[in-house]
Amino acid sequence: MADIRDAGLAGDGRARIEWADAQMPVLRSLGERFAGERPLAGVKVGACLHVTSETANLVRTLRAGGAEMALCAPNPLSTQDDVAAALADDGVEVHAIRGEDMDAWAAHVVAVAAGEPQITLDDGADLVTALHAKGKPPGGGTEETTTGLVRLRRLE
Repeated sequence: MADIRDAGLAGDGRARIEWADAQMPVLRSLGERFAGERPLAGVKVGACLHVTSETANLVRTLRAGGAEMALCAPNPLSTQDDVAAALADDGVEVHAIRGEDMDAWAAHVVAVAAGEPQITLDDGADLVTALHAKGKPPGGGTEETTTGLVRLRRLE
């Protein structure tokens, strides 16, 4: 399932993702290794990260490792709609539209949380906060901002 602006943008997004992939050799190498080892087979990963070509390559790497991925954006202005379309076309559950209003953004975070990810990748602790509100905290995860860490410490 996906909630994106326009599936027709997938070709442009794929080109953008491939360009970024060429600039990310370490991640590409990990993806190749993960494809053989499948260390994340069957693990649900929820990500609330900027939907960009760089994030797309992280998502592709985790999927190569077997992860089931769901993605939303922590900021309605950071989504690259063509990248969201390419990921959705590749079977990733994407909930992100550039410029979405706050209600749509919140619904997208809740949609990713509804999948009850076991691991989260978060930017601002929005996804972890939504999971805690449901009484379903993840087993593990990452947070990339100081603001998010402050929110996580309050949840403690």
